[in-house]
Amino acid sequence: MVDITHKIKTLRSATAKAVVKLGSEATKTALLEKKVPKGDVFEMAKTAGLFAVKNTSQSIPDCHPLPVEFTAVTYETEGLEVTINVTVKTVYKTGVEVEAMHGASIVALTMYDMLKPLDKNIEIGNISLVKKSGGKSSFQQKNSRKLKACVIVCSDSISEGKKEDRAGKAIIQKLEESGVEIASYEVIPDEAELIRNKALTYSEENDLVIYTGGTGLSFRDVTPEALEPIIERRIPGIEETIRSYGQERMPYAMLSRSIAGTIGNCLVLALPGSTNGARESMEAVFPHLLHVFKILRGAKHPENV
Repeated sequence: MVDITHKIKTLRSATAKAVVKLGSEATKTALLEKKVPKGDVFEMAKTAGLFAVKNTSQSIPDCHPLPVEFTAVTYETEGLEVTINVTVKTVYKTGVEVEAMHGASIVALTMYDMLKPLDKNIEIGNISLVKKSGGKSSFQQKNSRKLKACVIVCSDSISEGKKEDRAGKAIIQKLEESGVEIASYEVIPDEAELIRNKALTYSEENDLVIYTGGTGLSFRDVTPEALEPIIERRIPGIEETIRSYGQERMPYAMLSRSIAGTIGNCLVLALPGSTNGARESMEAVFPHLLHVFKILRGAKHPENV
């Protein structure tokens, strides 16, 4: 199975359809008037579809078990074609496209099974995904211009050449995946005045200034103290999301003092210095965090899916 442990939970929805082609008007009449010997075809097929949606992971090996929080099965009849629509919703880390298509196919098969004693010419036609929402593609941000970021590694040992930087490079990788240009990357020691001056300088011409390191509780961890006096508006939701995401994976995440806020229209983040801590912090908030730049320019938040 594909590893989805790095993903965040979002509201995800998918609608799939299947088409059952009847062989005669007589079959259609029996279907609509509920005169099929095996019973109410629409209700029986709907029930089968609901079971299919909830048990998709047991039938398709690479599908993840997930909480199905809503399923709707509807029918449209036009001529001799019955179109089955199945909508599935969940709040989870992966989408429900396969669940919706599995449900639609089982509804169609159940209809076929119940109607075949009356009609030997029934066909199951197109089974397809109609629409989906809520995955990463729903939160990709298309800004009017290329965003620029500066990545600053705060570490005495790395700046002295005693260790190799991996956290900063993990941040850069996620930024590039999110379409953000890297304007600057540097390593500095854990000196509060230097940290503060870098933020003030880089925030004038860049959209993002991201620090990694110095957010713990050791004597030399001073990044939050350096940045808090110059940050104009804190964004607690970003900080809470980073810690919550990390806490689900590592209990020590509660000890991190990551901070987020703005200097002018520049977003400043201070993230943990460990490679996993930096990578997980970026996974927690990117690319959807980039919506902040539209908000700073006066855009409204999107409606819920």
